[in-house]
Amino acid sequence: MYVSRMKKWRNMLKSKKNFFLSLVNKAHELNHANILSLLERNADAALLDLGCSDGNWTMAVAQKIGTNDIHGIEIYGNNAKIANSKGIRVYQGDLNDPFPLDSSSIDVIHANQVIEHVASIDNFLSEIKRVLKPQGYAVVSTENGSSWHNIIASIMGWQTFSSANIIAHVKDGIGNPLASCRGQEGLYPASWAHKVIFNYLGLLETFEAYGFENVEILSAGYHPFSPKLALIDKRHGHFITIKAYKPTDGDPVRN
Repeated sequence: MYVSRMKKWRNMLKSKKNFFLSLVNKAHELNHANILSLLERNADAALLDLGCSDGNWTMAVAQKIGTNDIHGIEIYGNNAKIANSKGIRVYQGDLNDPFPLDSSSIDVIHANQVIEHVASIDNFLSEIKRVLKPQGYAVVSTENGSSWHNIIASIMGWQTFSSANIIAHVKDGIGNPLASCRGQEGLYPASWAHKVIFNYLGLLETFEAYGFENVEILSAGYHPFSPKLALIDKRHGHFITIKAYKPTDGDPVRN
């Protein structure tokens, strides 16, 4: 009897996890669409992709902008080589360090699912602002701590979905039976662990604190409900994507 109940419980969790993963995949697609919608056409723009991986998505971003002046920063050497072979000028380095680019040299900075992995948000945003040209802009997308599925996980006493991979030993998915990394063998690289999970207002006010202006936020995914609801209720979507401009006068960080 006990074994039968445990088997039934595991099968139920597996079914719910597969359903949730299908929603996550759809949310990723919608999030990519949100990012592309925020990009401005400019063939002369210099683009910097933070955490460019193998460069596939970087090239999609560059194509939407219409530029061939493409730069990237990537921590892993093999990914950097692959991205470089696609025509991206890749700097291999850690985003917790100063960026290896000149001040006021970049028109557009993009970072998708990256900011939650960096240890120093202050360094990350101050470097974004430093390398952007006046009236240049950043498009940064991340997990949303206020998403409904994270709120429900918290009510259950679980680790939120967005913070279930907080250490490299994630084969069991820390604290969340439905986490996407649950049951995977081996270790993730240390840089894949999530350090900071933003909520809607936190992300907005962080960029405002660094003097960015004309801030706009879009949202994607609304689990377990229709993903289209994120267009109406941006505060509770799975992903939040912010677009923010560097002011012409380069206002200092607000204390």
